[in-house]
Amino acid sequence: MQVVATAGHAGHGKSALVRALTGPRPAGRDEPADPGDGADDGADDRAGQGGRRGVPSPALEFALTTLPSGRRLAFVDVPGHERAVATMLAGAGPVPAVVLAVAADEGWMPQSEEHLAAIDALGVRNGVLVVTRSDRADPRLALRQARERLARTGLRGAESVTVSALTGAGIEELTAALDRLAGRLPVPDPAAPVRLWADHVGRGPGGGALVHGTLAAGTIGVDDELLLMPAGRRVRVRSAEAGGEPCARAHGVTRVAVELDGVAPARVARGMALVTPDRWTATGCVDVRTGFGEASGRLARRMTLHIGAAAVPVALRPLGPDTARLTLNTRLPLHVGDVAVLRDPGRRAVARVSVLDVRPPTLVRRGDTAARARELASWPDRPGGEVVLRRHGVLHRAELAGMGCAPPADAVRVDGWLADPGHCEALYQRLAGLVAERAASRPLAPGLPLERARLRLGLPACRLVEALVRPPLRVADGRVHGPDQGPPPHVVVAVGRLREELRSAPFCAPVPERLAELGLTPPVLDAAERAGAILRLGDDVVLPSGADREALRILGALPQPFSVGRAAQALGTDRRVAVALLEHLDGQGLTQRVADGRRVPGR
Repeated sequence: MQVVATAGHAGHGKSALVRALTGPRPAGRDEPADPGDGADDGADDRAGQGGRRGVPSPALEFALTTLPSGRRLAFVDVPGHERAVATMLAGAGPVPAVVLAVAADEGWMPQSEEHLAAIDALGVRNGVLVVTRSDRADPRLALRQARERLARTGLRGAESVTVSALTGAGIEELTAALDRLAGRLPVPDPAAPVRLWADHVGRGPGGGALVHGTLAAGTIGVDDELLLMPAGRRVRVRSAEAGGEPCARAHGVTRVAVELDGVAPARVARGMALVTPDRWTATGCVDVRTGFGEASGRLARRMTLHIGAAAVPVALRPLGPDTARLTLNTRLPLHVGDVAVLRDPGRRAVARVSVLDVRPPTLVRRGDTAARARELASWPDRPGGEVVLRRHGVLHRAELAGMGCAPPADAVRVDGWLADPGHCEALYQRLAGLVAERAASRPLAPGLPLERARLRLGLPACRLVEALVRPPLRVADGRVHGPDQGPPPHVVVAVGRLREELRSAPFCAPVPERLAELGLTPPVLDAAERAGAILRLGDDVVLPSGADREALRILGALPQPFSVGRAAQALGTDRRVAVALLEHLDGQGLTQRVADGRRVPGR
């Protein structure tokens, strides 16, 4: 199925065209009809969904037809009067094509112009131009006027047809043109994330909210779990219809009606959206590129943003000549690259906006606004994953997907995180500086703790800090260390005093008080141990490095097995040191216990 919306000035025969193409008018149109084909479009507030009778839908009608090729086409018939532009945008927002109607006896009118501007701003590039009421006046003038206006828009190549809904002239040609249009419209990805804008809400057979809308892409199925925005509530699809018929799964593009399990109709309103969880960014602030044709600084500061069926008041903050920041009065599910309409009701002006960033940076310091404008000036209207990742530096894969972007090929990948290569290099340089700063300020305790490094670099996970490390940096004991430069000079001096102290009795380890007198305070001992200059056994036994190997040589010459007392005697030390040494050698597998607590060299 494909979906098209009508457009055009009030009374120019949009609804009459839909009736001529699809059959009797949908229920709910109880106002008197014009005897010609110009009955007002969407003038009342009741219509049928998918040609079904008795389903209210304020100012929008929906109808279906089967084209000669067998393709099915759904029409969203929008109102044409000037006070219903917001409703027109709600109906036309999600559709890929339009039927623009211009009456032969009236020609191009103000709402024709406003609807065309809105359609062009929405990015609709496919449609059919229909000159109606050809039985009332020569259609050539109206056709020429319309073609001149369309030449300046994305509909410049639209096929044109002249018809009379009253006599039936041209209806067959219009049907063929619509068939050709439907055949060349792109088929959206059924695996795309769902974003169904509610353009009408009723009560379903099960008593839950029945949400109607145009499914532009993706698939909705019974029992699917979706997110109702802006409430952020997870909901389950109880039942689904596509084109007015019950179905297990509906694929875009199509008109759908889905009933939500356990959600009262009063909790859902037009403009809300049902979206695939974790595949959209719910945001109340976006940076956009504007298309008003004038500097953003001259635009009204209070405007309305239209996207899908939503109409949201926004505050506009100019950034650059064609860029601005919009602060929304509610959160919307958006992707980078989304196209929306910004409307200034006071001037009856509409313009296209392209969403550049759904998570823009805060602007608080002097110069931030100008810097942001310069940054955005180089961005395309639809930034890709490489642009977004460069801007944010580091994002989780799910965050990038929620922005609607694919991971760039050169992204650095770490446990589900993605990082921009240039950002990684800058972070490495900062990390090296932080490690050097730590070593200079705390020479006895070098090495920057990973958690502190994470906080200083503004990273979301310590694993990302580890991924940055490369020689000459290294990670050991939960810290990032710089190049090994040996212990500080005063540590070397203190270790030298220890060796001199033990020259004549190498295993008579000093008591803690004597260690302090030699300059081997706890921080110095830590530094000496990290440098491999001493051997620390337990809490209070400190010997020069290599003492364990010398002890093993001496003990190996004793009659085997040997006792702790015999070991102490051979080493010329007391039991305190002998026990600590033997336990250390046991742990290294260099000695082992046998009967009666004696030991032998390890095997």
